[in-house]
Amino acid sequence: MPRSYASAVLNTPADQVWAYLRDFGNLAEWMPGVETVAIEDGGPADRIGCVRRVIGPNGTVFRERLAGLDDAGSSYWYDTLEAPLPIRGARGRLRVAPVTDTDQAFVEWWSDFSADAGDEEAMEKTLRTAIYAIGLGALRKRFG
Repeated sequence: MPRSYASAVLNTPADQVWAYLRDFGNLAEWMPGVETVAIEDGGPADRIGCVRRVIGPNGTVFRERLAGLDDAGSSYWYDTLEAPLPIRGARGRLRVAPVTDTDQAFVEWWSDFSADAGDEEAMEKTLRTAIYAIGLGALRKRFG
């Protein structure tokens, strides 16, 4: 199963970054290209099982279900239910860890997914560069 991975160091303490990122419904606030995000049943964005509907560029739709939230480990993971990409069985994870000697945050975002053999390399690169790296870059600008 291919893995797409990106990481960044933010000049903000990890607990502050996690307090912001743990909101599964705030993706439109920080992710470039995301127009709107809504939790489908209107429930809390930190409830395991909630589904966020993400409207992206040109009306593209992603639907993602929060599969786990670990405040002690400063991470959450989610399953992609619907995407305008040729991927299947995708599980994404976002994790924040402290850089203890500088009081910064180390943020990782990755996913494991399935795709047809001819699409694997392109999808790994697309997820890494066009989604995760762009999102982490936007977080770096937001947090300094």
